[in-house]
Amino acid sequence: MLENALHDGALTATPGGYELRLGLPWIRSMPLSCISGITVTTDGYSAPSEDVNVRLRDRTVPAGSLINESGWWFIQDRLVLAFPAGPVSRRKSEGRHHVSVDFNLLVPYLRGGGDGPLVLPIHVESWIRETCEGSAGAARDVA
Repeated sequence: MLENALHDGALTATPGGYELRLGLPWIRSMPLSCISGITVTTDGYSAPSEDVNVRLRDRTVPAGSLINESGWWFIQDRLVLAFPAGPVSRRKSEGRHHVSVDFNLLVPYLRGGGDGPLVLPIHVESWIRETCEGSAGAARDVA
């Protein structure tokens, strides 16, 4: 599951930093409201959590407000994370960047410890190639 989350070409340089297209590392589609605590690190620079945003079709929302969203993150779609580039992030190692993403995935249909649902800490990382702004992949972005 985790190996499908980050692919070459998932990172796009933008005037404000980067956009990262992240695949859902889970076996089923999930409501966006089940995603929390998103952090993104690129080439050793951790973007401040308040500066990480999610692009949903024609609007951008703070990553921390996904709990208020009614949409879904489907298995075949990519969640678009927008965040600033750090001072080191523009340095490339053979055209690749080391990217890691952490978040919590609340699984409402599975029981966790105590009386609540299961909450899984997710960590994905990879060396991936950067693409040019506007290039599209085969997967759709979360709408």
